[in-house]
Amino acid sequence: MDYGKFRYEESQKAKESRKKTVQVSIKEVKFRPKIGKGDFDTKVRHMQDFLEDGHKVKVTLQFRGREMAHPELGSRILDAVIEQLGSAGKVETMARLEGRNMTMVLAPEKKAVVKKPHESRAAHDDDNNAEETEPQQAPAEPATEAVVETADPA
Repeated sequence: MDYGKFRYEESQKAKESRKKTVQVSIKEVKFRPKIGKGDFDTKVRHMQDFLEDGHKVKVTLQFRGREMAHPELGSRILDAVIEQLGSAGKVETMARLEGRNMTMVLAPEKKAVVKKPHESRAAHDDDNNAEETEPQQAPAEPATEAVVETADPA
């Protein structure tokens, strides 16, 4: 057997096996104990998008100074994250305190559907634009009828 042909076939097999592997990346979202409601909701929404895309999410809660004396505030925030995500993700690693950080890892609940990189944002933008444009389109129709009525007598 020709060695060059053997090498080529081996490289083709290796290439084929690489195609079938799935790269799971870990996204990190950082919180603070005194986070506001709006910021909290935004970060949880980003986490939901990451989980829908099939990524794992590492939630890090950073303590500073005297905040270290109240780790229960951190665990309360992480519990709220789990509650708000609902069935979008499952807890892979429970929250634990490591130095000044409390970390937890979430994994997607079910097999993720491969999406285009910005498809979720585009769909979200389309929904917002549709809500804004619907009221503007309604008055445009009566104006065209009025033009049609004036065109008949002429």
